[in-house]
Amino acid sequence: MDSIDGAVGKFRIFKKDDFEADWIKLKDRSFGQVYRVKLKLWREKCALKSFSTNLTGSNFYRRMIEEASNMEKAKFRYIVSIYGVCNEPPAIVMEYMSNGSLDRLLTSHTLMWPKKFQMIHEVAMGMNFLHSLSPPLLHLNLKPSNVLLDDHLHVKISDFGFIKWDETGSKKELVENLTLRGNICYIPPELFTQCPEGSGTKFDVYSFSIVMWEILTQKKPYQGSKRSTTTTVLMKVTLGRRPGIEMIPDDKPRECDQMVKIMQECWDQDPGERPEFSDTVRKTEALNDILGLGGCRSGMEAHIPAYPKLSPSCRRKSTYSLTDPLDSNTGDGILHLLSKKDFDGFRQTLSKEHVSMLFKDNNTLLHYAVVSGDTKSVADVLSLGAEVNSQSVGGNTPLAMAVLYKFSEVCSLLTERGADIHLSDGDKWTPLHFAAQNGDSRVVRLFLDRGASPGVKEKDGWTPLHLASQNGHEAVVRLLLSRLGSADEQEEIRGRTALHIASAYGHVGIAKLLLGKGVDPNGTDNSQATGLHLAAEEGHYRVARELVKNGADVNSVDNRRYTPLHFAAIKGHTGICRLLLGNRANPDPRTLQGWTPMHLAALKGHGASLLELEAHRASVDIQGPAGWTPLHLACHHRQEEVVSMLLAAKADPDATEDRGCTALHLACNGALFPGVLQLISHGANVNVRNRSQSTPLHLAAQNGSVPIIKALLLNGADRSAEDLAGCTALTLARRCQKEEAALLLQDC
Repeated sequence: MDSIDGAVGKFRIFKKDDFEADWIKLKDRSFGQVYRVKLKLWREKCALKSFSTNLTGSNFYRRMIEEASNMEKAKFRYIVSIYGVCNEPPAIVMEYMSNGSLDRLLTSHTLMWPKKFQMIHEVAMGMNFLHSLSPPLLHLNLKPSNVLLDDHLHVKISDFGFIKWDETGSKKELVENLTLRGNICYIPPELFTQCPEGSGTKFDVYSFSIVMWEILTQKKPYQGSKRSTTTTVLMKVTLGRRPGIEMIPDDKPRECDQMVKIMQECWDQDPGERPEFSDTVRKTEALNDILGLGGCRSGMEAHIPAYPKLSPSCRRKSTYSLTDPLDSNTGDGILHLLSKKDFDGFRQTLSKEHVSMLFKDNNTLLHYAVVSGDTKSVADVLSLGAEVNSQSVGGNTPLAMAVLYKFSEVCSLLTERGADIHLSDGDKWTPLHFAAQNGDSRVVRLFLDRGASPGVKEKDGWTPLHLASQNGHEAVVRLLLSRLGSADEQEEIRGRTALHIASAYGHVGIAKLLLGKGVDPNGTDNSQATGLHLAAEEGHYRVARELVKNGADVNSVDNRRYTPLHFAAIKGHTGICRLLLGNRANPDPRTLQGWTPMHLAALKGHGASLLELEAHRASVDIQGPAGWTPLHLACHHRQEEVVSMLLAAKADPDATEDRGCTALHLACNGALFPGVLQLISHGANVNVRNRSQSTPLHLAAQNGSVPIIKALLLNGADRSAEDLAGCTALTLARRCQKEEAALLLQDC
């Protein structure tokens, strides 16, 4: 593996030796296995999706390379990045997503409504991007297990492009293929009918509607008391039946009705009536903004460690449910009355015997009464002697339930009746943690006034201040800071302070409050990253400006010697680059590997950031590992615009790296025709030789790049030059069976 081929962002063929030996299996699937692997040179975690041996014939491998190459071109923040393929074992190498799949999250955590709306919008954004390509890239396999989540629970769509209409032979074979993959619930009705044509893009729209339903309900579709069979689902869908909207929780916001309307439009029986994703994106964006997320932030990449809690707007699920089957001991249906919100009937039926009962997972009747939200019913249960501090199997108390559901009156009642505000669950979350995460300032004040410790830690060391800072609850942060002696407390997993977290999530108001409290702007986490590192990578300009104004060191380095400028450059946050450079940031700092911000901007194709660096005297010819200059990187990664910018900034077109290759060698090897023309026009030597004595013409001939060969020959390339093996460009073209190139290279 050479010095740059392992770089994220360039499709390539990997070998097993390119990865460290420690492969961690993440899951077994019908097609094969998924592993977490690590590239040796770049120290980058990747996901490697291998395929079972019965699939891996030569035709399959050839198709896998072709499809992965096409998928690699689909670069968008809500699409999983494809890095390339591995030949042994046959596998796709892709971006590693630390929080796994949406499917797993929906079954293990309770999402709050803003997060649900955000995820729906982000899935729509990703699908809209795929459908906007020319021709549209159909997914045909959209389901929660193929929606992955980054460190901050932002969505990225995976497994697109592998199933095709024209390769299935018939609709029947396509349905069989999808059914084997467990997709029966996501197949639109037209595939089960006599309609001769498929539904094209509207197939994905239907699948998206089912994903929407799963996000809103956090349940599996078509599952009743018995496991749904394929035939049952097929019959229901064909007859126009869909998963029940009554399964959506009762605490839904008003805006949920509009989201349900979008969902129903997307699962219309007639594919022609289903909306395009471009229309859906506009509608979900509006609803997303109303619920307070204010748009979607890009997730952090592998440079930033994952946060230990799956927040914001997310919390481990509790074990109760008002829709649980009634316990066999409750003959009078006391839970049924609560679930139907028949509170008068409930209070009339209630007896001391009911109060002493234990239901599913050791939940008491008080738990259920609290979740119903009816304060009078809670008071009646307490008056009959209910244990106010009873805990379920997971450690949930009635008070914790009241906080989770934001029933502030119930919280007041429970605390008046002796509820222990210090009692924690199995993860050591206290009621104050839940209230801080929810942003419920009234309940936070109630608990603090009753003696709750503002700095209490859960099992991973997160305090209520961490949670409020992560979720943007400024009023709660003010309350907590008024009771805290110090706000520099670090959580235990990553060593992050509240300022780190506010910086990462872009909460400038909270950052100001923390800095005003005296929090150190240069405090570091376990990876030596400061808040400015995190704000720079995430593109939070206002937070970065506030940190700099309060004395943050613009040249601080983390444990890989990345400065904030490195992060701003690699992510293309030009405004932050300008801010840092204008405050005396070193324009040419080097990472442990030796890369400068200019290298990283060139690698990722961020031309505006590159110009900002050049304007502040960053070197355009600085050499990194193996002697690579920014121009080498831009040519190798096919960044045409950056090649032009670097040459205009007087980058040396004939600078050589350690193997003697110039940028022209790399442009010819990568078939970057516009780059070749740019280099030649700026005086690049067309007959320069690398250490193997290969000229650019040799490399163009091997690839059969006829336009490049013509350009080189027209500019004086020597077709008779021989490499160390005694081969001319013509010899290599013939050996590589590049017939058109060979004809061009023959002597006239």
